Amino acid sequence: MTATPHPEVDALLARSNRLGADPRNTNYAGGNTSAKGTGTDPATGQPVDLVWVKGSGGDLGTLTESGLAALRLDRLRALAGVYPAVEHEDEMVAAFDYCLHGRGGAAPSIDTAMHGLVDAAHVDHLHPDSGIALATAADGEKLTAQCFGDTVAWVPWRRPGFQLGLDIAAIKAANPQAVGCVLGGHGITAWGLTSEEAEANSLYIIRTAEEFLAAQGTAEPFGPVLTGCEPLPEDARRERAAILAPLIRGLASSDHPVVGHYSDAAPVLDFLSRAEHPRLAALGTSCPDHFLRTKVRPLVLDLPAGVPLGEVTERLKTLHAEYRVEYQAYYDRHATADSPAIRGADPAIVLVPGVGMFSFGKDKQTARVAGEFYLNAVNVMRGAESVSSYAPIEESEKFRIEYWALEEAKLQRMPKPKPLASRVALVTGAGSGIGKAIAHRLAAEGACVVVADLNAENAIAVAEELGGPDRAVAVTVDVTSEEQITRSFASAALAFGGVDLVVNNAGISISKPLLETTARDWDLQHDIMARGSFLVSREAARIMIEQRLGGDIVYIASKNAVFAGPNNIAYSATKADQAHQVRLLAAELGEHGIRVNGINPDGVVRGSGIFAAGWGAQRAATYGIEESELGEFYAQRTLLKREVLPEHVANAVFALTGGDLTHTTGLHIPVDAGVAAAFLR
Repeated sequence: MTATPHPEVDALLARSNRLGADPRNTNYAGGNTSAKGTGTDPATGQPVDLVWVKGSGGDLGTLTESGLAALRLDRLRALAGVYPAVEHEDEMVAAFDYCLHGRGGAAPSIDTAMHGLVDAAHVDHLHPDSGIALATAADGEKLTAQCFGDTVAWVPWRRPGFQLGLDIAAIKAANPQAVGCVLGGHGITAWGLTSEEAEANSLYIIRTAEEFLAAQGTAEPFGPVLTGCEPLPEDARRERAAILAPLIRGLASSDHPVVGHYSDAAPVLDFLSRAEHPRLAALGTSCPDHFLRTKVRPLVLDLPAGVPLGEVTERLKTLHAEYRVEYQAYYDRHATADSPAIRGADPAIVLVPGVGMFSFGKDKQTARVAGEFYLNAVNVMRGAESVSSYAPIEESEKFRIEYWALEEAKLQRMPKPKPLASRVALVTGAGSGIGKAIAHRLAAEGACVVVADLNAENAIAVAEELGGPDRAVAVTVDVTSEEQITRSFASAALAFGGVDLVVNNAGISISKPLLETTARDWDLQHDIMARGSFLVSREAARIMIEQRLGGDIVYIASKNAVFAGPNNIAYSATKADQAHQVRLLAAELGEHGIRVNGINPDGVVRGSGIFAAGWGAQRAATYGIEESELGEFYAQRTLLKREVLPEHVANAVFALTGGDLTHTTGLHIPVDAGVAAAFLR
């Protein structure tokens, strides 16, 4: 029997989703909301006062009941009586577990105390750009009073935790006329007697702050335009971004491999074009949710937009080396004996004037969200500078949060990454058949996938099946076109930062006797598969060498590369060409850590676009059988008597690239259920 949702929970979820849907109100996974109400104690059947609060790590915009923590209000408030002191407040998080009501639900977050201790039925804690702009202004307390009068109180900076909850509760009690407060360096908190009132008060604070900044702010808070740093024209800046992305991603992966995200959002380009951007970027972000994802500060290229690429490349390498030294020094300045180990000294945000922002993370979503948070930070800096000067929290406080034991514990609880996590794969011919199966398998193992196919509609459909832009993007490419291949890899660089794993799968099949095979048949077969896979591999190698992260190139060849069958001269010859490309490229690219391997399937009938397009009928006619019998015919001629499916080829691709064969290159794996005549010698 399913329990009926509590009306206060329903109202809380609806309010949370509305607030979280608008980025002006809070950022992804930022902030938390709560509601208080009466439930039933299952042990006694008696009424019990509860608080439902968004749990650790959840997102307001997509919050569901399973993302809430439910706690007994009496036990939560009783913790104030055993709270030892601010020096021991981290210990209080473990105490929240003793206040939980029932089983299941999310883990209580560090902000649970704020929601439970504040004497209001409904509480919202949010990170709006406008609110943080006031919170990070040098004279934020005065500006808050000027903006709101006595309806919104000021709370000096304090790290999130039990003491901050006590502080806000005391300020609310001392200011009964207030509907909320601005938290110095951090964000806002609002409250209300009802869910509707709390939401209205949150929006009042956010919108009033926006209007205040717009009315009182200066026209050019970031200063005049810096000559040479103006945004490049769109085509030029995206072309340069695609060229720079693999280099920057490789630098940002010095400690741990990462996925990239590129943004040329207008506010970022404007920020980078202004005279004050070097000073402000060096100050770093302020809101804890921001710098936990963006690191303490970004790496900023200090060259004009039109400088030759060679000079840009060398300067980025120098700046990256300096950044790592400075980050290590930051860690050493503030680390104590019980601090978690340094998590890596590479930047999460790289800013290039005239071009835009490159952000990085363990996966595409993390990289994208890091960029979104830095965009929030730009908006915050603009607001603070427009009415005052931007004054984020002290560096020591940033370190205390970045290397907080509670944050480290959260990271340790995260599931182990999948084998292909942080890897970017490009699969040609991925709109159907074997290529589609390979794309699905690689995505299931954690890779970001570029679905490349001549059929745009098929490519888009597969990318959507894989989960959309954070998991896969579609590109339309004719592998006989050098220009289209270059564009497809540029799309991979802009979407994910580069490419690590390329599968040459695109192809056609022409089955004719020698005397009926035309020169056009021969040229078409070789242009698509032999020449096409050469062109794809050449572009892949260029990017992989630039990244300096190694990589994998896999050729979907065929048993026909070594097996001589009738009426198949053009197809089998081009498969033999591909098979030898594997050996040649393995020998040439090994010094760069790039492994090149091949797979030799037998006829894959079911789900195959090639067989459906006429190849099946041609091969069936060659063997004197019905086309519907072809799969079984192929199976019966094998040693295992099993039909080969697209998924079996995809399994072999993963076997080669999933991490267990790191010392294997130049290999061909038969996936043919055993064809003795095709045994490799």
